Amino acid sequence: MEETTEQPTNEANSKQTHQFKETLLTSPEGRILLVGVALAFIYTLWLGIKLITSPEESQILFGMTATDIIFGRAAAMAFGYSMKLGHAIVITVCIIIETILVLIFYPLFVFSWRHLLVIKWLRNMLDRLHRSAETHKDKVQRYGLIGLFVFVWLPFWMTGPVVGCIIGFLLGLKARFNIPVVLSGTYVAIFGWAFFLRRLHGRVASYSSYAPMVLFALLIVVIILGNYLHRTLNNNKNKT
Repeated sequence: MEETTEQPTNEANSKQTHQFKETLLTSPEGRILLVGVALAFIYTLWLGIKLITSPEESQILFGMTATDIIFGRAAAMAFGYSMKLGHAIVITVCIIIETILVLIFYPLFVFSWRHLLVIKWLRNMLDRLHRSAETHKDKVQRYGLIGLFVFVWLPFWMTGPVVGCIIGFLLGLKARFNIPVVLSGTYVAIFGWAFFLRRLHGRVASYSSYAPMVLFALLIVVIILGNYLHRTLNNNKNKT
């Protein structure tokens, strides 16, 4: 019995792998994923070079990258400004990171949705993103592309570019419309946060040299509490 059950499973996995390889090269989502992986490789290589040529700055950049991935653009930019990085580097790094996240997670979600790729350790994250996208889908649908742009731009919980591009997919938007709109909203939001946080950082720094780091720590606490509250409210809604 074990042999007969294992054989169909292996055949199904082999067929799924073959379909995924074909889709990776022929579909828009596959090409987007390849561009995202290439951009991530180039960015990682640049960080590695920075680690050799400028160890102190590389540590800050690593910290900014991790903060953006975990806590979002606002926290990452606040961290960068608190470490005395300039506008150009903070904005550029955030744009690169957010672009990479969209170009990688969007096709992964699409492939998972179409059952072409199943990654166990990513399943919970993709399911959570899907639930959040479903929660906001109706609001965005009323205004179409403009609604999607505003959704990505707004500084609220779970309104980032990754959730935004998933909403675009669920609304039936093709990648050639979805990705540019989401990235445009993201870039506008990054520039908005840059000027706001830079001015705030300048005022706070005039009181104390430690004030920018305190501001960054408070922002992290607010993000964690806000995210916890958002999840709690969603769980309560699901229970009822």
